[in-house]
Amino acid sequence: MHAFERRITVEWGDCDEAGIVFYPNYFYWFDCTYQAWLRRVGLSQRVLRQEHGAVTPLVDVGANFRAPVAYDRDIRVCVRVAQWLERRFKLDYEVYNMDGLLVATGHEWRAWARVLPEGRLKGEPVAADFRRRLESAGAD
Repeated sequence: MHAFERRITVEWGDCDEAGIVFYPNYFYWFDCTYQAWLRRVGLSQRVLRQEHGAVTPLVDVGANFRAPVAYDRDIRVCVRVAQWLERRFKLDYEVYNMDGLLVATGHEWRAWARVLPEGRLKGEPVAADFRRRLESAGAD
């Protein structure tokens, strides 16, 4: 079950010389989908910093590409929390073309990190309110 999904139209600049999506764009779309999901549940990196003094930095990312996607095609990027650990959580992504074909999968591991006064980040346990909000968003 996906907790959130976002539709994207592939633009000319998203493609390489072969006319298919240049792979780093998938990672950008993963992050944009996560950030849009946060906004949907009333959060953002700014809100997390204001309310919790924390952010959710990316600590690991990966993807598998199953089929090419070309310019002017629409895709759906779907996300869900696959795993919670004390200080980190894993997001799983699936990307579909509009015919329903799975064209890519991916993951992100994100940490929960307090922003210290000098600007450094310090890992801490994931805030219960944050976890509750994301879990309730996926319960629809």
